[in-house]
Amino acid sequence: MIRELLFPVFYGLVIFLAGMKVMEASLAKLAGPLLKRSLHKATSTPAKGLIASALLSALLQSSTAVTVLTIGMVNAGLLTYARTLGIILGSNIGTCLTTELISLQISTLAPPLLTAALCLWAAAVMAGELPSGRLPEVCRRIAGPLQFICLAVAGFALVLWGIAVMQSIGPALEDSGLFRWFLDHAATSALWGLAAGAVLTAMVHSSAAVIGMAMGLAASGVMPPALGIAIVLGANIGTCVTAVIAAIGSTPSGVFVAWSHVTLNVGGALLFLPFIQPLQSLSAWIGGGPAAQLAHAQTIFNVFCSLAVLPLCYLPVWSRLEQRLQS
Repeated sequence: MIRELLFPVFYGLVIFLAGMKVMEASLAKLAGPLLKRSLHKATSTPAKGLIASALLSALLQSSTAVTVLTIGMVNAGLLTYARTLGIILGSNIGTCLTTELISLQISTLAPPLLTAALCLWAAAVMAGELPSGRLPEVCRRIAGPLQFICLAVAGFALVLWGIAVMQSIGPALEDSGLFRWFLDHAATSALWGLAAGAVLTAMVHSSAAVIGMAMGLAASGVMPPALGIAIVLGANIGTCVTAVIAAIGSTPSGVFVAWSHVTLNVGGALLFLPFIQPLQSLSAWIGGGPAAQLAHAQTIFNVFCSLAVLPLCYLPVWSRLEQRLQS
């Protein structure tokens, strides 16, 4: 029983995280310079920072990457203290694209998508190595970016494959007495699900992996959607750990970025915790099965929290606080 549970989870998680890293690294190579320029230029107001950060986080598929980069830019003096507030809010919105895509339950497309992406990547690599004159200049110019796009698609295919592997534990998990014990306790208090999501995310450093696992269990009927939503809220807490680690030894402004991220996610999760049932009802009304409900809940949570806090970013206290820290 333990082997039936642990091996697919470990195997699927490794595939999932590998896919996430391939996708993140490829998109970073493709859009890294754009990310730095955009965060520097498009943060004149918190609202602009939120929009720019949401778009770039959706492109890079990692709010943690944007937050850590923001800490580095603040430490280097490239961003001011107040300009980071909108970036923090927008980064959480952008990553909802991953969970919404996973909720489509298109894991059966993983093998053909991975094969097609790798074949096209190999063709782009060979095209880039051909001597001048053998290919039109336009084809040579797009060969480089096409390589990274193909690798990003291959990474997404690995993510879908990892989700499918982790979903395979459904029947064994349903028969597990330990999981039934967890479900019985979680039925009395959503704090169990919240704690599980936070701890697992802190351990694997990927909220998408934990949410994807919960979506797989919910889709197979093993986990109630309400418990899955509690795990989603907890995952948003656990994802703050990487930013806190990145802030160790940072300037006061860098520490502020990290702890603002923590305050937003922890405060939002605790605010939503008593309203899991209404959140599930709203997610079900939007449409889709149990997995889609978890994805919609993640999107509603992040969009609501970010837009609710946005007006506070315009308070003059942030500019005064920055001046005090710099003096």
